[in-house]
Order: sequence, then C-alpha cells, then structure tokens
Amino acid sequence: MSARHQIKTERRDIHAEITAKLIASIEAAPGRPSLPWRRSSAPLFMPENALTKKPYNGINIVSLWVAAEAHGYSVPVWGTYKQWSEMDCQVRKGEKSSLVVFYKEYEAEPDPDKADDDGKRRVARASYVFNAAQVDGFTAPGAPEPLGPIDRIAAVDRFVTATGARIEHGGERAYYRPSTDHIQMPDETLFCGTTTMSRSESYYAVLCHEILHMSGSEKRLNRQFGKRFGDAAYAAEELVAEIGSAFLCAELGITQDTREDHAQYLAQWLTLLKSDSRAIFTAAAKASEAVAYLKALQAPS
Repeated sequence: MSARHQIKTERRDIHAEITAKLIASIEAAPGRPSLPWRRSSAPLFMPENALTKKPYNGINIVSLWVAAEAHGYSVPVWGTYKQWSEMDCQVRKGEKSSLVVFYKEYEAEPDPDKADDDGKRRVARASYVFNAAQVDGFTAPGAPEPLGPIDRIAAVDRFVTATGARIEHGGERAYYRPSTDHIQMPDETLFCGTTTMSRSESYYAVLCHEILHMSGSEKRLNRQFGKRFGDAAYAAEELVAEIGSAFLCAELGITQDTREDHAQYLAQWLTLLKSDSRAIFTAAAKASEAVAYLKALQAPS
C-alpha cells in the first residue's frame, strides 16, 4: 500500500472552527449587537389611541409604557381589536392584549347629605388593547419607506421549506412562539443590513436564528437547560440559537466567514454565563445537534 493511501484525511470540522472564531471575536471586542432591520424611533412617547387619536392618560400611560418596554414596541399607538378592524387592520393570531382602564359615567340620585354631589357617578371598566406592532395593515406616521423585497436565495428557501417551519411576516420583532409553533419575522422590506451583511444575508441570518429556536421545541429536540443553568436557561438557549445560526449561515453559503455581528450578539448572553466556563461549548454542541436535525429533514439529493 502506498504512503498516499496510508495517510488519513481529517474531515474539516466547520462547527469547531466557527466556535473558536466566535470566542476569539468576543474576547477581542464584544461590541454592541444591533438589529439588521429598520424600527421606528423608540423614545417614551405619550401613548395614543389609533382610531380616535386621543392620548391615553392616568395609570394607562404607565401601563402602556411598561407593556411597550417589556415587548419592545416602539410605536406608541394602541387600539382595541374592534378599533383596529374598523381601520382595516388585522391583529395577528396569537397576539396578547394589554390592559387599560376607562371610566363610564352615569347619572344617579344626588346624596342629600353632600352639597356638592351633582349625581354623576363614574365606574371603572377594563379594556384590552393591542399595539401597532401587533397588527398587519398599519403604517406608523413618519415610518421609514420600505426598501423593497430582498434578493431571495433559492437554496436557502428550499432548506427552510423542508424544515416545515411556518413563517409569518409583520411588525418589528423576530421570534419563535412555541404556543403557536410559528416564526414571526419583520417584513422583508424593512431589512437594511449591517456593515458586515447585505440585506438578504441579514434576513436569512435572523430566520436561521429563529429556526434554531424552533428546533428545540417539545415535539422536536425538546431542548431544556433548566437543570444545569437554572435561571440562566434563557441565555443558554439564545447561545444555542446564535451559534447554530452561525453554523447554518456557513453551511448554506449565506456568509463567507464568521461575522462580527454573531460575536456581538453572543457577548451579551455570555456575561450571564461567565460563571460556567464550559457554557459556550455546551451551547455549541447543542447547536451542532440542532443543525444536524434540520439537515436530516432535507430531501435526499
């Protein structure tokens, strides 16, 4: 047997390479993560009603501020399901409402023992409203003009279709919702890219991140971190999703090298897991498992 045949060729471990580069990037300059799509400005505006244009007041201001902060809503416009319908807008399925209080006035017999009693009474009533980010068909005043469709990548679209992911577009957030088993993506016309990504790469990188989350659902890989990471389980899942997103981007040809953006995003979660020096390696192993699962769903070529 020739020496040429005796030499074993080691298969390149792209996942290990990417993990090593991510760690190096984080240690060099963590930076700050930034969303690769346009959002409306996000100061604490006074919330107003979508239909009547009247501002909310009293405790409702605080209540809606809290809701906006908790869910990342950046447009201070709210309305009931009925009000949005009257504006030809549709609250998306599965969206949760926020509580506001309004007072209904009615007439009653004045109290004879109170000289200033005019007989008018007020009773508190609960109302449930949805933010503009939770509905389709609404364009906030002053919102940036859409940039138009992204350039689709056919091979990536085929990969995504084979995973069975149910994807909906609308609003200004990206997330996977386990209760409805669907991925919510911002409209593709909002994606503007970053200094290291084109608009298309931005869109698909975010989509890959959410598909990684989807892979961990109960009916798929049933990924759980509570036993090991406890209160940091959410951070561990985010590590898996972003590392897995980096793996998928490389395997699908979305990017040519490890992006600074991935490292910036990972850095904020690693600070929560700094007490566990092996956390990123555990997450990387789970990310590899998720990518292997998604690849196994693909039709044989």
